[in-house]
Amino acid sequence: MVTLMVLLQVSTGLGLAELGAGIGAGVAAVGAGIGIGKIGGLAMEAIARQPEAVGDIRSNMIIMAALIEGVCFFAIVVCFLILFIS
Repeated sequence: MVTLMVLLQVSTGLGLAELGAGIGAGVAAVGAGIGIGKIGGLAMEAIARQPEAVGDIRSNMIIMAALIEGVCFFAIVVCFLILFIS
């Protein structure tokens, strides 16, 4: 595994910090997409079970999706800072 990282570093000209920053930004985006998709799916399931609670479920779903998106943006900004500072 270490040999592969060294080969990637030598062949692409990028350091391990840049490689890690790119992978970290991708993982953050994929994780946020999975989380927001799961929230949306479970919210639709809850609305199907209790149609009278649509307003409460929808508002909670939007708040939670915004919080997940905020964490994703924070992770991507940290990865870009690692990329440009190192």
